[in-house]
Amino acid sequence: MSIETQSSTQGPRTRGRAGNVALSGARGLALMFISLPGAVICFCFTLVSIALIPIGVGIVTTPWVLAGVRSFADRRRLLAAEWGGVRIPRAYRPLPEDANPWARTFGMLRDPATWRDIRWLPVDMTAGFVTALVAFALPLYPLEGFAIAAGLWRVLPDGYWYGFVKVTDQTSAFYAAGLGAVLLVAALWLAPLLLRAHFRLTGAVLGSGQGELAERVRVLTETRRDAVDTSAAELRRIERDLHDGAQARLVAMGMDLGTIEALLEKDPEKARELLAQARRSSADALTELRELVRGIHPPVLAERGLGDAVRALALRLPVTIEVEVDLPGRAEAPVESAAYFAVSEILTNAVKHSGADRIWIDIHHGEGLLRVSVTDNGKGGASIGAGSGLAGVERRLGTFDGVLAVSSPAGGPTMVTMEIPCVLS
Repeated sequence: MSIETQSSTQGPRTRGRAGNVALSGARGLALMFISLPGAVICFCFTLVSIALIPIGVGIVTTPWVLAGVRSFADRRRLLAAEWGGVRIPRAYRPLPEDANPWARTFGMLRDPATWRDIRWLPVDMTAGFVTALVAFALPLYPLEGFAIAAGLWRVLPDGYWYGFVKVTDQTSAFYAAGLGAVLLVAALWLAPLLLRAHFRLTGAVLGSGQGELAERVRVLTETRRDAVDTSAAELRRIERDLHDGAQARLVAMGMDLGTIEALLEKDPEKARELLAQARRSSADALTELRELVRGIHPPVLAERGLGDAVRALALRLPVTIEVEVDLPGRAEAPVESAAYFAVSEILTNAVKHSGADRIWIDIHHGEGLLRVSVTDNGKGGASIGAGSGLAGVERRLGTFDGVLAVSSPAGGPTMVTMEIPCVLS
């Protein structure tokens, strides 16, 4: 009985390893097509743009080029987290929203994270490409040995070498198959390790050159300052909305009620008109208060959670939106609020600027992270830059040690991905 149990367990385990090696090979192939052309293009454009700074052209082009490099690096950070389980923190220094091209160029060039990106590009196009290539080729090479044993040796040139086996007849072809079997067993272990090594190499170069603790303190200090500034601005907005909206209506309604009291006996018709006007004013004030409360913390978010709140938000927008939610529980209220308003800002940007007519939202939780991706079929060109709504989203997520990644090539589609460390209740 115990032997049968062991055998039935080993089968799925082997199949699981075979699936892992096939998945590693497919991801290695994808990384090959990402690493070499993407890194080469980014590196060449960066060198040319920086070289053109003395004649003034680079002052204009460098911020755009470096923003593209950051987007390319952000995409790799996202793949490292999803495919390799390697988290690479994003630690770019914020730029003033009203920075001119000169300040933006030299502000980005003074950022140590920019130079880590630039150093990473040649590493990615060489060592990164090789590790991805080997992770892809290692599972495929054993198949050649099996094909040789199956009869491929008959059409191969005389003295063909498979590894260190010289194939001349069916017997040597079987030796090639044996070598292929050994390599296949090795690939079951090595292909996932090579893929992980690729991402660990990426993390080692893209990661902060400062002490991890010092860098984390710096980032948290900046995000705390941003959070304080954002909170102060939000309080001022609420005060202004109350003063100019609901408070003004309530004051007017109080004056109308005083007039009604004086006219009840002298002019009942006029009193009834003012009473109807006061009723309308009270309804308008209640509507404004509800809108204000919804802007602070939507009731549906508090009562039903992030998934239903995002669905309700999607229903109010004039584009087709598909929402996929897989959350086995609820995150803490501040995390839900940050994710909700981040999605709201991203959807607003997509509707206003992308020209998209279809948007897809995916919300799920795994490995201690709340992951939200928003994809649209618009014209692309979105970036995390000073003055953009995405910069505000990045600051909002930074308060919770969250990460924002944007992939938005010209012509689209645009994919914005957010990750927030949290646990679900």
